[in-house]
Amino acid sequence: METRPKKIFYGWWVVLTAATGLLLGYAPIFVFSFGVFVKSMVKEFHSNRTQISLAFTLANVMFSVSSPVAGRLVDRFGARRVILPGTLIFGLLLISFKFISTSLWQLYVIFLALGLIGGTAQVPYLKIVSNWFDRRRGFALGLTMAGVATGAMVMPPIAQRLMSALGWRSAYAALSILGLVVAIPIVALFLKDSPKEKGLLPDGGVDFLAQSEERPEKQGLTWSTARSSSTFWLMACGFSLVGASVHACVIHLVSMLTDRGVSAENAAMASSALGVALLLGRVGSGYVLDRVFAPYVAIFFFSGVGCGLSLLWVGAGGAAAFLGASLVGLGMGAEGDLIAYLTSRYFLNPAHSDPQKAAERAF
Repeated sequence: METRPKKIFYGWWVVLTAATGLLLGYAPIFVFSFGVFVKSMVKEFHSNRTQISLAFTLANVMFSVSSPVAGRLVDRFGARRVILPGTLIFGLLLISFKFISTSLWQLYVIFLALGLIGGTAQVPYLKIVSNWFDRRRGFALGLTMAGVATGAMVMPPIAQRLMSALGWRSAYAALSILGLVVAIPIVALFLKDSPKEKGLLPDGGVDFLAQSEERPEKQGLTWSTARSSSTFWLMACGFSLVGASVHACVIHLVSMLTDRGVSAENAAMASSALGVALLLGRVGSGYVLDRVFAPYVAIFFFSGVGCGLSLLWVGAGGAAAFLGASLVGLGMGAEGDLIAYLTSRYFLNPAHSDPQKAAERAF
């Protein structure tokens, strides 16, 4: 009997599309490559490292403010309608570096705008992938966030070479073209907000009731219910502390190592090593999350972050510095998966009305 080959579940194409968009987006180009540009900015703006780091801090503050807004926009308009204009504006902001003077306030304005638009970079993609997967959600999220990890691995050396050849302003403009020319068309063509658009169910299978009004929409918990939960505040505080520590390490890693006598190329390679570890942390933690109690996964990876930061703090160089950066990268990789996974399991699960019951089902 002749049998038709089994088709690949379209959700995996969604994962690949989301990973590509993230690879060419905010985190790899702006966050993970920032350390490469710090010293050039210090020189051109006649400032010091503290003043340039303040610009990045302002971007992070705006990112934290804009992320919840991006989530509301996704719920109301759909992820594609948030991602596409966000990617376009992000690229144009990077190009605008070529047109500003050496006044610090102009740099701060652009960084504030970049942080504001940065909220549209990850939240919409992770929401879409959570819509497409249930049983294998952890692994799917891990593969999606591997796009960020891959970008963290390849973008710093690319940025270093572009900056050496073109200057830091043109390097940012060149990187922005990747998002404008590659990411936008791919996302526009292949990204779908939910399986219903393809007549499918999460994890595969045909949804014969896709057009029926009998199937309720997945709404999850309301904001007022979620924020009244101790689980929400525990997660928010824990991830804030981890995020602040690993981001501080990322933006100062290259400068810190070059201050210790490491060449710019080797310092960029250390940043890439962090990116490699981040990739392993993304995929590895996503795989483990489908099998192990998620808080135990968090304890394991975040303990590694503490060890890595301690190595860098005591002035480790050479192989020890690479090890420290790698431990930070592993934890940073797991962080993105854990945020998306725990949020979807505790607060976006339509089968229960409170976080505790959602947690019991998830774990």
